[in-house]
Amino acid sequence: MSEPINERTEEPDQLAEVYDDDEQGSRKDPSNKWLRTRKGDVIGDTAKRQRVLKKVQDTWDGTPKYEGEERKPKKKVACYLSYCGTGYHGMQMNPPAKTIEGDLFDAFVKAGAISKNNSNDLKKSGFMRAARTDKGVHAAGNVVSLKLIIEDPDVVEKINSYLPDQIKFWGYERVNKSFDCRKVCSSRIYEYLMPTYSFLPPKPSSPLAAQIKEAEKEFPGTTRRDPEGEKFWEEVNAELEKAGITEDQMAQIREANREGIQLTVPLELADKKSREIMNAARKRYKISSEKLNLLRDALKIYLGPHNFHNFTNGKDYKDPSAIRFMKNITVSDPIVVNDQEWVSIKIHGQSFMLHQIRKMIAMATLVVRTGCPLARIEEAFGPEKVNIPKAPALGLLLEQPVYESYNAKLEKFGYNPLSFDKFAAEIDEFKRKQIYDKIYAEEERDNVFYGFFGFIDGFAGYDDQNGTPIFNFLTARGIQKEETGKEKVE
Repeated sequence: MSEPINERTEEPDQLAEVYDDDEQGSRKDPSNKWLRTRKGDVIGDTAKRQRVLKKVQDTWDGTPKYEGEERKPKKKVACYLSYCGTGYHGMQMNPPAKTIEGDLFDAFVKAGAISKNNSNDLKKSGFMRAARTDKGVHAAGNVVSLKLIIEDPDVVEKINSYLPDQIKFWGYERVNKSFDCRKVCSSRIYEYLMPTYSFLPPKPSSPLAAQIKEAEKEFPGTTRRDPEGEKFWEEVNAELEKAGITEDQMAQIREANREGIQLTVPLELADKKSREIMNAARKRYKISSEKLNLLRDALKIYLGPHNFHNFTNGKDYKDPSAIRFMKNITVSDPIVVNDQEWVSIKIHGQSFMLHQIRKMIAMATLVVRTGCPLARIEEAFGPEKVNIPKAPALGLLLEQPVYESYNAKLEKFGYNPLSFDKFAAEIDEFKRKQIYDKIYAEEERDNVFYGFFGFIDGFAGYDDQNGTPIFNFLTARGIQKEETGKEKVE
């Protein structure tokens, strides 16, 4: 059970009850003479228009379509919630797609926290979310603010009774009418879980490994050696050879998969056996402390203010909104779940752009696993365009939004801060059952991260801008400068 909801109220002008219309405000505004003059005309036309529009979902002037519904006072609140994003097309309402907000709003209406007259539009309740999450992304903690009918002492329990198990409404705090949970949010903390085999180097026979090897000949001494990774692939190749699978067979399998050609029976059997060997080898892998510290050093480069135009879509280097500030980044020690080793990465930043975290994770991981200089991350903050892929959505979750500045003001006047601390035990249990366990299970079933990095290692496409391989920036050649029109002519 969550703690009892705090019912302390602020001064009348700050936390006064708000109603479904602006009738009170209109009466208190004697200067609005034009509005009062027009009121009679509006009333005169209402009956006629209502006859025409009575079967339409909304009425033109806001007259309740549920005329018998009792009008109840609403209060502006900040709501705490957690959810698992699996099976949802993101958080934000987007009919007819299944979204977190869609299910949440539906539960509010069914529980009587939102009137039926306001049940068709989020804007009528002043709905806002602190952070928007994309398709498949989870939230251990998120905040939404809106006007709710909260006179029922059991409203929290009623709302939860209409929510699926993967969405949990923890409670709320009263806030003033102008509160916007997104605008007053000081920063946000995200967590990213990934199996440690993600940091293994590309398979020696892959196109990316070949590019790295070729570039090292041009710029010797640039690429870091990875004895740990070399040993891993030597052991895997020895197991494949022991199983009677030749490198020629593996090459034929790769070619057939790339061209979409059906495998012959012998190759199909060899493919199945090789996958079994690879899966077992990845599960046995344990990251070394040296490589883990290398990852930590790579992620430290993101700290502070930087131009993240390459870490989102459609941002120009000169766009000032591409500057983002990272406050803190931590990497956990490895943990083993179902015989698979994982690490947790937490990123605390003021704000984030679309896909930014997934691209930050991908860039740091790729730099570690390919052996290119860590400084390549810093170079990606520069003006040259870099095609950084998005790491899988599977491992990403919003830990919580942080209201540091706003809470300082609340505590100054004796009000409760906006914090998930009071629900910490329940949230930890929810994370384990509804988020972590599902991430682990999906990876074990589908090998999501292996598929992602395997695709990158086997990709042989070229950049249309400069004619170089897409992932050339991960080799000793580095980030290629785009040619100007003059240079192209010459």
